[in-house]
Amino acid sequence: MSLKEVFSEITGIKGKEDLERLKAPLKKTKDFFEALVFAVLAAFILKTFALEAFRIPTGSMEKTLLVGDFLLVNKFIYGSSSPRTIPFTDIEIPHFTLPAIRDPKRYDVVVFEYPGDRDQLKPNEVVNYIKRLVGLPGDTVVIVNKILYVNGKEFHRPPKIQYVNPYTKSLWREESRIFPKGAPWNEDNYGPLIVPKKGDLIKLDYLNIEKWRTIIDREFGKEAVKVIGRDVFINDKPASSYRLQKDYYFMMGDNRDDSWDSRFWGVVPRDKIIGQGEVIYWSWDPNFTNIFDLLVSVRWSRIAKLIH
Repeated sequence: MSLKEVFSEITGIKGKEDLERLKAPLKKTKDFFEALVFAVLAAFILKTFALEAFRIPTGSMEKTLLVGDFLLVNKFIYGSSSPRTIPFTDIEIPHFTLPAIRDPKRYDVVVFEYPGDRDQLKPNEVVNYIKRLVGLPGDTVVIVNKILYVNGKEFHRPPKIQYVNPYTKSLWREESRIFPKGAPWNEDNYGPLIVPKKGDLIKLDYLNIEKWRTIIDREFGKEAVKVIGRDVFINDKPASSYRLQKDYYFMMGDNRDDSWDSRFWGVVPRDKIIGQGEVIYWSWDPNFTNIFDLLVSVRWSRIAKLIH
């Protein structure tokens, strides 16, 4: 018996057709894994550069957005970037940014990376916020008895703006946690504050340095500002002025009395803005107590609702 006949007897493969039948399951397995890899890669690219899901965690944008709303965020419009941190960690990595279709505008509902508390160089963890953009670089922001004015004109009130507290804090009542540090304002009577703009030359001295310390430190990515006596130093060099390297934006929640926003922690640099909220793709009341309440908790009227 020839070697070929022995092989055929052992494997049961008598000819080309039998060989093709043997290869078929292997080919299907290979095709499945290729399709799976392609799908994962396509989803990664879509999430990174085009659209990303975002869940509303707090009530700061009520009643425009509710806790339990799930949004699609357009990342491409402002110039999406490659991942800024290693997945599932807060470890920063080098990244690049694609060209923007347009810059953020007043009234946009934007998602951004929280820059940190007012006096923090970096936040404790990487977390995304969503607010309404009310102040562009160079704008003058003022709040008088809860009413917001931008560049001397009353800011158009969002259709579902709400106030929890029926009274306003006195014009002269200072709030120690307000931005910038030391400002004699509160959340109901605030400003005027000029939103920092790239290229602005800021005059510095020992009296006003605390208002600018955190912004300058963040632009350097380290604690660069020091004050010795009445002298100000930046990167160990005497400094009487500083030229800003970034554009900044002022954010506020539509739920004005229950919003942790730029009035408290400060302005958002352009490179921290991630995208614009576009549409609610799912919504439910997260306070349901058991599985039987699940269908009742779905807010059907909010699904596919555009964000304004």
